[in-house]
Amino acid sequence: MKEVLRSATDVRSRLTGWVGKQVLAHLSKSGFDLESSWLVPSRVLAPLRRNGLNPVPELARMHARGPITRLPLPVPVWLVTGYEASKSVLVDSESFSNDFGHFKDLGLFAEEAPGGLGFSDPPEHTRLRKVLTPEFTMRRLSRLIPRIEAIVTDQLDLMSMKDGPVDLVEDFAMPVPALTICELLGVPASEREEFQRRSVARFDLGGAATASLSAVSESVVYFRELVRAQRQAPTDGLLGELIRKHGDELDDDELAGLADGLLTGGFETTASMISLGTLAMLRDPDLLARVRDDDEAIGGVVDELLRHQSVVQVAFLRVARKDVLIAGTRVRAGDIVACSLSQANRDPSVYPSPDDICPSRSAGQHLAFGYGAHRCIGAELAKMELRTAYPALVRRFPEMRLAVDPGALSFRKLSIVYGLHSLPVHLGQHTRPIPPGL
Repeated sequence: MKEVLRSATDVRSRLTGWVGKQVLAHLSKSGFDLESSWLVPSRVLAPLRRNGLNPVPELARMHARGPITRLPLPVPVWLVTGYEASKSVLVDSESFSNDFGHFKDLGLFAEEAPGGLGFSDPPEHTRLRKVLTPEFTMRRLSRLIPRIEAIVTDQLDLMSMKDGPVDLVEDFAMPVPALTICELLGVPASEREEFQRRSVARFDLGGAATASLSAVSESVVYFRELVRAQRQAPTDGLLGELIRKHGDELDDDELAGLADGLLTGGFETTASMISLGTLAMLRDPDLLARVRDDDEAIGGVVDELLRHQSVVQVAFLRVARKDVLIAGTRVRAGDIVACSLSQANRDPSVYPSPDDICPSRSAGQHLAFGYGAHRCIGAELAKMELRTAYPALVRRFPEMRLAVDPGALSFRKLSIVYGLHSLPVHLGQHTRPIPPGL
């Protein structure tokens, strides 16, 4: 019987793989636009869409029918929207696999594997995370605080010298995490603009469906070259440190993958949080005043904004290793499972009035950084950047306001990592820092 089941699973895997490859081949030839396609049901795209700062209503309606939904696709894909159900999937590495090989076989990605920890399973994931974890303790990260503060101040200075409206995405939200992650990794200053471009391209699925996939391949190739240069002359950055400590244990592909994973988790996500969080404050004077005037409130505000926005809308896909129950629903071995972090963090059974931003609520257990063994290793670094950037911005420019009608703002239409294309603001007349409490 086991042999029969194994054979049936293999046939099913081959069939779904063939379907995936045919779909991807069509997308590649046509420059297929997922957003405008009538071929893709709206329920499939709902987890990647937003309505301004909120998930689309269809996602909440799906959740109201139950915490897990089978999506209408030619391959078996389940969407998990409940908070507890999502936690149960994210923490269970025994029942669910993140291994990139599953998705490559289905034709869902380009030949180069996305790097880092997100698409690996134990024991490989355990080995690589053990190497990285000591570099992301609060003690180690604290050395970056003065540099983050200097980066933020430099960007505020540059903004203050501009005439007319400034684009907060281009002039502040993107440079701050870009320069921070470059400092962390040891990326040469001459390559930092290209570094930023590669990161942006990989997350936006609003155009041709394969564009972001090719950007992943380009990024891994770039980091492979950077690793080779670091082996010749290690710098004080993370890559140089890993080479000095673990250079004999990690090959170039593994180091490049780790760097690519840190780019994935440490740049675009934080940039989106800076811009979206600022927009939320501009829409809520009380929230803005709390950030401006109360140092003690900053940590709570940051966690609540992380919960509310959940810029990583969907966690890394999982494949069921065996038949398993999720919230009472049977998922078969080989099925793909996606957790909607944006909806799980709006689960009304966990967060009353989930669409409201309530800085006083205890949002510390939110899933914005994932959960379990695959929780974002750079979560504390991201929070350090946000706790620095938000108050510095609103204290430096207390009269800051939107330069366009809110309805004219351009958000990403279809994206794994949600964000604004631009955020035009008037900075006002006062451009010197305002101390907290004034």
